[in-house]
Amino acid sequence: MVDTSPIMSTALLPVSSPARGRWIDHWLETLQDLEALRASHPMMDAVIEEVDGRMIRVGERWLADFASCNYLGFDLEREIIQAVPAFLEAWGTHPSWSRLLGSPVLYEQIEQRLTELVGSEDALVLPTITHIHASVIPVLASSGTIFLDARAHKTIYDGCQVARARGAAIRRFRFEDPGHLDELLAAERDRARLVCMDGVNSMTGNAPDLRAFAEVTRRHGALLYVDDAHGFGVIGERAPVESSPYGMRGNSIVRHFGESYEDIVLVAGFSKAYSSLLAFIACPTEVKNLLKVAAPPYLYSGPSPVASLATVLAGFDANERRGEELRAVLHRHSARLLAALRELDVRTPNRSGLPIVEIPLRNHTHIDHVGRLLFARGVYVTLAAYPLVPKAEVGFRVQLTAANTDEQLDRLIEAISDLAQRGELQSASEQRELEAA
Repeated sequence: MVDTSPIMSTALLPVSSPARGRWIDHWLETLQDLEALRASHPMMDAVIEEVDGRMIRVGERWLADFASCNYLGFDLEREIIQAVPAFLEAWGTHPSWSRLLGSPVLYEQIEQRLTELVGSEDALVLPTITHIHASVIPVLASSGTIFLDARAHKTIYDGCQVARARGAAIRRFRFEDPGHLDELLAAERDRARLVCMDGVNSMTGNAPDLRAFAEVTRRHGALLYVDDAHGFGVIGERAPVESSPYGMRGNSIVRHFGESYEDIVLVAGFSKAYSSLLAFIACPTEVKNLLKVAAPPYLYSGPSPVASLATVLAGFDANERRGEELRAVLHRHSARLLAALRELDVRTPNRSGLPIVEIPLRNHTHIDHVGRLLFARGVYVTLAAYPLVPKAEVGFRVQLTAANTDEQLDRLIEAISDLAQRGELQSASEQRELEAA
């Protein structure tokens, strides 16, 4: 990953400064593939002018939206939308206290319902996951050692960089490799140990073997910090009778793996499955009280908009009423797409069946061309360009939601079939042969 310190060190230079010019040239050269897409591609930096369900309008073109992270479709749920005006009448649009100064009771209501849902001792709600990583990781790490998943989300990495600036050391362990983490922890003399990793991965759509990682971290006296941004609301506790393999209630990866919160801190957000600008950390009450005086977003940041607090509370009700039905639809869409990829012999790293499906290209330089073909067919996806991902993984990510329709899935599968026939996508069978050689 890229160290951001050179950017920060030149941020205050005058626009005309020669040093700043060299800095801009350096970063534009480093990010030239991504900048070229951003500057010219219709699916990058696009202005979406209108929505109609999961159809979006960019300019004059309507496209089926497979770039949304609103997994349960709560952004379009009429009961949730209709709940908002009453909250606005009671609270206005934005009570602008920091939470330390004055915390609207809506926060306490959300935290209470959240602990009941995820099964933690306590929870603290803050505006975003990025806020949490930047403020909580340095507090939990102190001047100890952080063990960081090599493929952890960039926002986790940035939080670890803040911790390093305050005296923490960082060690990287291999992606999805609890054995390597075990080796690093066994060799580490520092007794203050924090392990940071993703839950459901935002690119592969796979969840780590949380039981294996929890066993390793507990055995070595470490604290496991898990960001399950894409799992919360989608996966949850297992039951003998459940609507899909995703489990029940959408109460996140810890419950999905039948784990306790012993030496585990869960971070997740409402901005995806619940379609609301809010995030949380599930933790012991003593950690929550520490963060109330040590985490800058609690002390200094303004609160989330009242509409977001309202849609979270209404979302809890919708999840109780219809969550299992919506997760069943989401699983059906995901299973259908993955079955089509198998039939087309198209490779995807997704082995979980979860609704994040990455499709790598055979030639990473074709990302612009492939994106334009999808756009022309009325399909909107997330382009994954270098250096956001390694060149071997450049491609596009499909994010399915319960609000997508079967007709939209038809359009997507037809477009992928066209790309496969053109030889643009990696072959699953060829990948298996390479791995077996």
